[in-house]
Amino acid sequence: MINDLFTKSWHMPQDFVPLNPDLHCYVVGDIHGCDRQLSQLLQRFDPAVPIVFLGDYVDRGEHSRSVIHRLMQLETATCLMGNHEAMLLEFLEQPAGIGRQWLQYGGLQTLADFGVEAVSAQSSLQELERAARQFAAALGSEMRSWLSQRPLGCLNGNIFLSHAGADPDLSVDDQPKETLLWGAKTGRTTPHQEGLWLVHGHWIVPEPEIANGHIALDTGAYATGRLTAAEISSDGVRCLSET
Repeated sequence: MINDLFTKSWHMPQDFVPLNPDLHCYVVGDIHGCDRQLSQLLQRFDPAVPIVFLGDYVDRGEHSRSVIHRLMQLETATCLMGNHEAMLLEFLEQPAGIGRQWLQYGGLQTLADFGVEAVSAQSSLQELERAARQFAAALGSEMRSWLSQRPLGCLNGNIFLSHAGADPDLSVDDQPKETLLWGAKTGRTTPHQEGLWLVHGHWIVPEPEIANGHIALDTGAYATGRLTAAEISSDGVRCLSET
């Protein structure tokens, strides 16, 4: 099922700047293992237009491995780091640290997709370490290296793109890694002090939101079945969803 929304203009506070991208691009919200919707969405994109993915490719959904493999094949894509990729990588390094939290946040589905089972958030240290070793072997060095090299954000004209937005009171060059991955208390709706539009996922919204210098694109694909992207150009913003 296809759901299209098109917005040429939208309500903005009078003291906020117009959207002014340098490059026409697509931006895709949190995928969370929803490979079918990702595949369908990519078929609707102009292959000549670059794509930015906002992170959270893994966990919660059932097909994280296929999502990672598909993204690795896209030559014109910029794939940012999400908090779920960061947790996955930390689990590999310190399974007894963030390991239990990651499993509760959807890591169990990712492990199962890679053939790692018989582990839970209640598992012993030895069981967690065993699962981490098995997962590292199944993931392989190429996928692990690709995940670890994901950038935290990028600029496109007066648009800053990151997984969870940014602290509106700090320059984009001074943003803590934790803020870009997990968000700031006032970062979800407050306009950025430098007049930058913030495009992000992380915060689940029922519909894509375009307001107050923010474009929010996480429509909870793993729970709703709806994966959303925005086509951003000098003409405005067009939102596309696949369910």
